[in-house]
Amino acid sequence: MHGTILTLLKRYVQTQYDHSTWVKLMELSGLEHLEFDHKTAYPDEHLYALVGHAAEMTGLPPGELHEKFGEYLVPDLMYMYQKLLKPEWKTLDMLEHTEHTMHRQVRQEHAENAPPVLDVTRIGPDELYIDYVSPRRMGGLAVGIVRGLAAYYDEADRIDVMPTTTEDGQRVRIHVRRT
Repeated sequence: MHGTILTLLKRYVQTQYDHSTWVKLMELSGLEHLEFDHKTAYPDEHLYALVGHAAEMTGLPPGELHEKFGEYLVPDLMYMYQKLLKPEWKTLDMLEHTEHTMHRQVRQEHAENAPPVLDVTRIGPDELYIDYVSPRRMGGLAVGIVRGLAAYYDEADRIDVMPTTTEDGQRVRIHVRRT
């Protein structure tokens, strides 16, 4: 897991809850002596442990936490990759181009980080399918990012996001439609 994601998870927990919640999550996960660095890759198990304990503490299912975190990530991701974005893109365009722009760059710059493969099929001007493929099983994060993109592009009220498979599988299909 790319350290940037874990660094942003820390900020998410601190802003949505508080610093002591982050400290408790780190302790429960056995990571209390670790400080995440945005340039380092960490074992996926660190994120699984943190989200698992957060689910226990909040009573929210891990998938729902993944979605909320995914939504939260979008402004930072858009800032980090702004040089790769085209000004005319909106939500569906962004989704259609993520694999060959942002994910390609991540794979080139950080070979040890493996973002999910997003196979996007545009089935019309206002509709597409995303086939998310990752052994990490974080389709909920992808769903949250799609919702976050819709909010970022001020289209949240016009974008329907519907996972058509369980969000915790290695392969998740997400149907996205502009109404």
